[in-house]
Amino acid sequence: MNSIEISTDKARLAVPMIHQFLSTEAYWCLNIPLETVQRSIDNSLCFGVYLENRQIGFARVVTDYATFGYLADVFVLPEHRGKGFSKQLMAAVMAHPALQGLRRLMLVTQDAHGLYEPFGFRPIENPENTMFIKFFTAYEPC
Repeated sequence: MNSIEISTDKARLAVPMIHQFLSTEAYWCLNIPLETVQRSIDNSLCFGVYLENRQIGFARVVTDYATFGYLADVFVLPEHRGKGFSKQLMAAVMAHPALQGLRRLMLVTQDAHGLYEPFGFRPIENPENTMFIKFFTAYEPC
């Protein structure tokens, strides 16, 4: 099994690759502009996954570093899936010192429940207590 490295050094991130994946393959943000991806990276705790110094995966947590975090944009490139890299990425996210002691860590996923459940994620207990506003954007069809 190949060894990966997981880093939170934003200077190492391959932003064009991240943008390419998110804008063309990620159902949750198809057509997202590069500027939006860059702003999201600038304002998040980011995790790059590297195989032989080439980035093959990504995740980010939007957080106040005290009480709340939102896990977003988790992916491993398709050609590197099925090798346990996403589980290693999630283990690194969950173990990161800056995220310890949060009251709540949330995420939204359509199809990856099997990845997140072993790390303690569960459906919302009282969904009637959770509210949101969905703003439609230029890169997202209504």
